[in-house]
Amino acid sequence: MAHILIIDDEEQIRTLLRNLLEREGYRISEAGDGLAALNCQQEDPADLIITDIYMPEKEGLETINEFRRLFPEVKIIAISGGDKTGKIDFLQVAASFGAQATLLKPFDLQEIVRIVKDLLS
Repeated sequence: MAHILIIDDEEQIRTLLRNLLEREGYRISEAGDGLAALNCQQEDPADLIITDIYMPEKEGLETINEFRRLFPEVKIIAISGGDKTGKIDFLQVAASFGAQATLLKPFDLQEIVRIVKDLLS
């Protein structure tokens, strides 16, 4: 069973993704920010992470960079509600940092399931 780490400071998003992906048969861990996620990954490595971009402590772009450096084999999906200033496409930046897929919130639930299955196959 593949292991997925969901990183988002919004508990509702983590719960939504956990419930959705557990029904698909995946084992799920959660973290509220990138710093907690790195600790989780060291203790119980995930095959795939889903990370938000805007978070406290360690935001998503920094988290993606660290995961790429420390855990190069992990698959990464970046999610975001969009740039607060409207000037930078942070999902495009996330892709350039190594995210294999990006999704703008709110996203279609079946789309995220499809992407997860594709990345883990």
